[in-house]
Amino acid sequence: MQKEIDIRGIKVGGRPFVFIGGPCVIETEAITMKIAELLTDITTKIGIPFIFKSSYDKANRTSITSYRGPGIEEGLKVLSKIRDALGCPILTDVHSKEEAGIAGDVVDVVQVPALLSRQTDILIACGRTGKAVNIKKGQFMSPYDMRHAIEKVENTGNKNIIVTERGTCFGYNTLVNDFRAIPILKGLGYPVVFDATHSVQRPGALQGCSGGEREFVLPLAKAAVALGVDGVFMEVHIDPSKALCDGENSVAIGELPDYLRILKRIGEAL
Repeated sequence: MQKEIDIRGIKVGGRPFVFIGGPCVIETEAITMKIAELLTDITTKIGIPFIFKSSYDKANRTSITSYRGPGIEEGLKVLSKIRDALGCPILTDVHSKEEAGIAGDVVDVVQVPALLSRQTDILIACGRTGKAVNIKKGQFMSPYDMRHAIEKVENTGNKNIIVTERGTCFGYNTLVNDFRAIPILKGLGYPVVFDATHSVQRPGALQGCSGGEREFVLPLAKAAVALGVDGVFMEVHIDPSKALCDGENSVAIGELPDYLRILKRIGEAL
């Protein structure tokens, strides 16, 4: 039986699905707060539970010259202000076992990036925070192998676990989705989230940064919701063409209400 977890009053693992979204990385406090305000308003009006996500540091950018974010100290201050002002749970990713403890004191969900989803020390450190842990499936991993990542977190006594599907490597610079992964991951006993925007990413395809095909975000998200995912993740920006990270695969916030209404109708039909 699949577990349902509670994140500050939001149930993940039931119906309706939860929306997790925000800009890829904190750019400025003002922009990040504005996006969070708009997302809170949109999801409240449509009636979908909402968790805000943004990163204080993107340690896995393609190029040394790519924008990474304000860093952990300043970034967590921004995320804390958003939670205090809007009341929404906060999710952010960590890149080392040391960061896990620091971020875990502030946010509601600590996220293990896909590229680090086999790293035992990080998984254990995230588990020890006592917060919910979102493990993103590595692009190089089968869904069956995620049981080992889950066990590493469970070993700490923490059973507040979410697993995210975000695509699988297909040759160079391309990801594809095998939608068998969703029922397989759900069979591991924990809520499953579908990352619709990273699934359409083209890693490193733009010679120094990643590309993306955002026209496929909605079709893939529709398929995932039809398969019964417990949450949908999207990177969202006011103007993706000006985003400092992952703009090519981000959704324009003006398009999001229609996307969420469509996905909600699919979820209600199950």
